[in-house]
Parts: sequence; C-alpha cells; structure tokens
Amino acid sequence: MEIPWQSLEEDTLDTLIEHFILREGTDYGEEEVALEEKVAAVKAQLSAGEAIIVYSELHETVNIVLKRDYIPE
Repeated sequence: MEIPWQSLEEDTLDTLIEHFILREGTDYGEEEVALEEKVAAVKAQLSAGEAIIVYSELHETVNIVLKRDYIPE
C-alpha cells in the first residue's frame, strides 16, 4: 500500500528517510556526502514522484522505493 509522503509529520518523514539511507548503504561516489544532503535528495525524489513510500501488510514494514520499481502486493 502506498503512503503519501505529505501525510507524514516532518520528524517522522526525516526518521524514515534516515533509516532508509543507513539501511541501503547507498554509494555516492568517491566523495562522502553528508546525511542532510542525502535526506534532501530522497525528499526531492519523493516530491517529484520518482520515489514512493510503501507499507507491506504481509511483512509489516515500511520502505522507500523507486516508483518505476514498485509492484503492488
């Protein structure tokens, strides 16, 4: 189930994005990128509709995925 990012409180959204970033271990190249910059980049993807927040009832988890890769349960 898709969760509109706008429906989350700012602190909750930031925490979700931070957990996503730390869990994914995303590679940003040779230079280290600050967590705040990574959070801003994910927020921009959510705002642009490129990424979405999904809740899995089956696994009882919340995740951020690229919209093009999302396959509803």
